[in-house]
Amino acid sequence: MDTIYALATARGKAGVAVIRISGPLACEGLLPLVGSFAAPRVAALRRLRHEGEVVDQALVLRFTAEASFTGEEVVELHLHGSTAIVRAVLDILAELPGLRLAEAGEFTRRALENGRMDLAQVEGLADLIEAETEAQRRQAMRVFSGALGDRVETWRSRILRAAALLEAVIDFADEDVPVDVRPEVRSLIVAVLEELRQEAAGYKAAERIRDGFEVAILGAPNAGKSTLLNRLAGREAALTSEYAGTTRDVIEVRMDLGGLPVTLLDTAGLREASDPVEAMGIARAVDRARSADLRVFLLGGDNDQFDLTPEEGDIVVSGKSDLRPGQGFSVSGRTGEGVEQLVGRITARLSELSASAATITRARHRASVLRSIGALESALKMVERRNLSEELAAEALRTAIAAMDDLVGRIGVEELLGEIFSSFCIGK
Repeated sequence: MDTIYALATARGKAGVAVIRISGPLACEGLLPLVGSFAAPRVAALRRLRHEGEVVDQALVLRFTAEASFTGEEVVELHLHGSTAIVRAVLDILAELPGLRLAEAGEFTRRALENGRMDLAQVEGLADLIEAETEAQRRQAMRVFSGALGDRVETWRSRILRAAALLEAVIDFADEDVPVDVRPEVRSLIVAVLEELRQEAAGYKAAERIRDGFEVAILGAPNAGKSTLLNRLAGREAALTSEYAGTTRDVIEVRMDLGGLPVTLLDTAGLREASDPVEAMGIARAVDRARSADLRVFLLGGDNDQFDLTPEEGDIVVSGKSDLRPGQGFSVSGRTGEGVEQLVGRITARLSELSASAATITRARHRASVLRSIGALESALKMVERRNLSEELAAEALRTAIAAMDDLVGRIGVEELLGEIFSSFCIGK
């Protein structure tokens, strides 16, 4: 096993820069540089020397394999954060025998291989690094802290218990089994099925928290959609004019609303268009609006008659309240009137949608859960038959267990690792 090193903090000038070293030579190999180490997990001030010259004065921390992130001996060098010092220390490490620069995500991959975390936690860590909003941080932290792994372990233990009961019947097929195992087996399967179905139902909300909600602003030409988008974005994100049909394509603005990641979509004005380019823009607007999580219908344009109609939960509001007062719930992108109230309604609606978020956050998680649900439903049908086939029911339960193992990376993950770790930075 190689000993690897990398800068663990961002590049550029900073108060402190941290270089992490992990592997069998993390301590022994660094002795020429640091001189000596303090006790594990105790920071010690050391002069880093190379060829008789002091390179920097740094805090040095070492961790034993039993108490490190990677499950190996780890040393951290907390340097003064100048680019010259970081470059000099990295160059020195490159010269030390047995050390090499880490690849992207290699520290985390070693943590996975050494049993410090499961695959779901690795994915949670990747999401935590990418988190931009509070909701994303909370969701990623929940997965990274092992919440999904804990749930999987609970489901797995129940399924194992049900399978063991059926196996006992198979093992004693030639004897009279004193207790009918069907009621307990059925109870265990039904309990797990209920929780798995809740997870599957809440996947979309969790996925939206991870990737972002989409909110489409719809309306006829000259309803004030682009002006409203610019007001919400706080900048000139969309071109505005008094001429209808100015917006030809869908314009996207990323925002943080109440801790939720939201992409606002400014769409082409909905009308019958003779211009083929505008017609293409309107077709795109309709497609994106139909797939959006929430639609805001802005009334008061040249013609409010269009094909799309508001669905339950959508928001209908009158635009250009500065020019047309007394229209009930209305906003003005030009003056800002009613915009705060509109933002509040959007945030409240998206908060309702996110309240049902599951613990699973990725398509891979959902696929494993659905496979387990299918296997458990098959097992339940067999258990409820008058002539129980214990062998077939037990095999279905083993399939469900395999799906659980796949979810947390106990089996069948090699083909996923390259894709997962490619999103990590070097040093993580």
